[in-house]
Amino acid sequence: MAKLDNEAYEAELTGLQLALVRYQQAAMESGEKVLIIFEGRDAAGKDGAIKRMIEHLSIRYTRVIALPKPTEVERSQWYFQRYVQYLPAAGQIVIFNRSWYNRAGVEKVMGFSTPEEQEIFLRDVPHFEEMLVESGIKLVKLWLDISRDEQAERLKARREDPLKALKTSPLDDVAQAKWDDYSDARDEMLTRTHSAAAAWRCVVTNKKKIARLNILRHVIGAIAPEKIAERVAKPDPAVLFPFEIAAISDGRLNR
Repeated sequence: MAKLDNEAYEAELTGLQLALVRYQQAAMESGEKVLIIFEGRDAAGKDGAIKRMIEHLSIRYTRVIALPKPTEVERSQWYFQRYVQYLPAAGQIVIFNRSWYNRAGVEKVMGFSTPEEQEIFLRDVPHFEEMLVESGIKLVKLWLDISRDEQAERLKARREDPLKALKTSPLDDVAQAKWDDYSDARDEMLTRTHSAAAAWRCVVTNKKKIARLNILRHVIGAIAPEKIAERVAKPDPAVLFPFEIAAISDGRLNR
């Protein structure tokens, strides 16, 4: 993975952001609907990637959804109900910074839902997402992966930097202690919810800037018309690649 100097990073980032602006201008006219799901390990870079993605997009037509823990009323609802209200309408781009996949990740590892609820979720979510795609939503699913050592360094930096106080969470302390449990939950989630209609793309995020550029490349390629996408470089397959079961054991996904 080649090094990237700051000037080259900023130049490509600007070009990618311009492509996104051009796409959104067209989408607002055509009424396209886009849903982008960001999942991944704690401190894997979801916030930074999303920030660069939306930096120059329309506030009215772009929404980032990061839901708190469910209320008692929401716990009594159909599991997907609290998310459905945020799905995109015509011309909108909606980004979930963590999503319904909480049930297959943190809820499973921390015991916030029952094994039966987790199994029902894994069984139902491919059908749910297929319905979204059939309704006309362009769905992009991203799993951001990070090494154990890099995660430890980033979590330490969060704790020590007062400006990052709002990014800290009690769950940060568990991320390293339950690393293996999170790995097992990730592997099952990706294996059982990767489909032709709603495929996962995995992103190696140890180098933040390189990861961000590859995420933007992929998103533009996935949602934009050819006249926009053809001007954008393809993602580096060493950084961003389609999920396949072999990635669990061949070193592409961190364990």
